[in-house]
Amino acid sequence: MYRISSSLHFSKPRVSAFKEGEPHWVPNTDLYLRDGGVVIKVELAGMQRENLQLTIDGNNLRISGQRPDTCRAPKCKFLVMEINYGAFESVIELPPGYDLTQAKAVYQNGFLRVDVPEMTKANKGSTSIPISEG
Repeated sequence: MYRISSSLHFSKPRVSAFKEGEPHWVPNTDLYLRDGGVVIKVELAGMQRENLQLTIDGNNLRISGQRPDTCRAPKCKFLVMEINYGAFESVIELPPGYDLTQAKAVYQNGFLRVDVPEMTKANKGSTSIPISEG
């Protein structure tokens, strides 16, 4: 688990989340506090909203999906390859006090933004967050 600040954390994907030997990656993510909540911004250029999944488990937000590699020619020879393709997963652990069940997600211009308000009532169980298009 990597420490973002004293109270926000994210972790590498669990090995069990992917088939053995299957390549996977973790997208670039920003987390910041704002009045009344926290914002999670994830860089996912080239993705379709339908290929993203947000799920909640307690105080953990799991962002996962698949970025297809459909733009390069077969059998091409790379000189530089810095863009990740295939399966990805990022798990963000929020501290107590934020209500993931009331989170709002928008995917626009290659960025997924999830706004999570401060907690107003107990948050239990697992659920998912719908993603709207901006």
